[in-house]
Amino acid sequence: MPYEERALTFDCGSAALVGIASVPAAPATRGVLIVVGGPQYRIGSHRQFALLARHLAAHGIAAMRFDVRGMGDSDGEERDFEAIQDDIRAALDAFIDAVPGMRDVVLWGLCDGASAAAMYAPNDTRVRGLVLLNPWVRTDDGVARTTLKHHYRDRLRNPEFWRKLARGQFDYAGSLTSMLKLVRTAFAGRASPDDAPATLPERMRQGLHGFKGHLLLVIGGADLTGREFCDVAGSTPAWKRLLAAPRVTWRRLEEADHTFSRRAWRDQVAEWTREWVVSW
Repeated sequence: MPYEERALTFDCGSAALVGIASVPAAPATRGVLIVVGGPQYRIGSHRQFALLARHLAAHGIAAMRFDVRGMGDSDGEERDFEAIQDDIRAALDAFIDAVPGMRDVVLWGLCDGASAAAMYAPNDTRVRGLVLLNPWVRTDDGVARTTLKHHYRDRLRNPEFWRKLARGQFDYAGSLTSMLKLVRTAFAGRASPDDAPATLPERMRQGLHGFKGHLLLVIGGADLTGREFCDVAGSTPAWKRLLAAPRVTWRRLEEADHTFSRRAWRDQVAEWTREWVVSW
């Protein structure tokens, strides 16, 4: 389907933000707003966000990507992903204004962009779906547990590890020190006082619990962040109930890294997104 790309500027507080809407000739009533995370701008790693938006638009789904305050071509001070809620709302307003007839929107995010989208979604009834790739739920103890669980198992399966061992090149003392440090970190965070602020994983869980729309989770099997999210998702009955609901769909690319850097992985994610957006 033919589509056009429109450069947009819109205000968020006193800052002027920049976005690009990819709009098909006959757009569907549901669009996709891409929420950029981390120190990135609207193109995305390996051009993933630009190519995703064009793929969706070519199949009749309007999509928009934008620079949050302090990034890319947008004004303002750079800020943490937990402080871009106003940016998302302003972009959503501009996106809906740019595509008359669009009734609801899916937020799509990678890493901490996914986490920002999850925390925003329950506060805006226009958001009916979330696509979250390798969501960021990083804590010191969480990454230590994930490393202990996955890293050492992977090393034992790696032929190079056994070759180093046979050549006498394995650093026993250094490896033991590193592992003990991880063990201490892994268990240090489990005894938080009752009045401690909610952790990032808990704030994420609360956001997803409050959001009543549909959810697509895409995990790169070779990504530590994705693995950490899966470990958190299986850590408590509340998480398990939340992500076992019929409204939740899981997809996993076993070999994929954090940013789905290969063309085959990127294209698969784009196609999964397209199929899912029109499936409900």
